[in-house]
Amino acid sequence: MTSLDTTNEGDMLSLGKISGVFGVKGWVKIFSHTSPRQQIVKYSPLYLRKNGKWQAVKVVKGHKQGKAVVAQLEGVDDRDQAFALIGTEIAIKQNQLPTLSNDSFYWADLEGVSVFTLEDIKLGKIEWVFDTGSNNVIVVKGELDGKKKDHMVPWIMDDVIKSVDLEASRIVVDWDPEF
Repeated sequence: MTSLDTTNEGDMLSLGKISGVFGVKGWVKIFSHTSPRQQIVKYSPLYLRKNGKWQAVKVVKGHKQGKAVVAQLEGVDDRDQAFALIGTEIAIKQNQLPTLSNDSFYWADLEGVSVFTLEDIKLGKIEWVFDTGSNNVIVVKGELDGKKKDHMVPWIMDDVIKSVDLEASRIVVDWDPEF
């Protein structure tokens, strides 16, 4: 593994963590946040956070194994080395992500963006995004009449999501603030 002097945490995008070992030759099991899960092994280098510092590591091989993802990482040659990595966060630099079309967004880019209704009522900020199978949902944390209020807004472009301006950190939705 190669040490990386990264002081700007904002450049790193967490994709998962090492969750176990696979076999005796240093392969690791990976809990992946990518979609599809095995996409994580397509990025190389991956960055592992060890002792508070990011270290670059090349993916030698990797694939889906049942419901899990397994990978062979350069420099990890036996089970003991792999075992020492369990729980280690896996990330990439944001500039490793492919460029998306204008109407597509990475979930990480939506977190922290302010959400407003058509009537310009601020619902709050996007805390996180999740997939329901039929569509994505943004979880908006905010206040309404002085009380904390969470909104779970379906990410349905044009119907519910009316406009997205990431530069202004603003999304407009057709949504009832009481819901």
